[in-house]
Amino acid sequence: MIGLLKRLFAGGPKTDFKALVANGAIVVDVRTPGEYKSGHIKGSLNMPVDSIRGKVSELKKKGKPVITCCRSGARSGMAAGILKQNGIEAYNGGPWHVLGRQLQES
Repeated sequence: MIGLLKRLFAGGPKTDFKALVANGAIVVDVRTPGEYKSGHIKGSLNMPVDSIRGKVSELKKKGKPVITCCRSGARSGMAAGILKQNGIEAYNGGPWHVLGRQLQES
């Protein structure tokens, strides 16, 4: 069971989120506005997962990859899947606080 979860949430090669952001990727926090207000990655956009389908055209217009994040990685995984299905290069960044640390590492 643990192996299955690891493959689902961390399978494949490790994504260099810092390099993606350095090359213009957008970080989208898909938590609720209240969760976002309690702490978030500087410069990230707040687009709750339940509204992400309505934001597809807005994100497509930006023409940049999108990194999604949330509290645990589950909602951001769903959001990344929706974006990918709609032709957007999207990555699940997982928990916002972990992604934030990765983006700050030198």
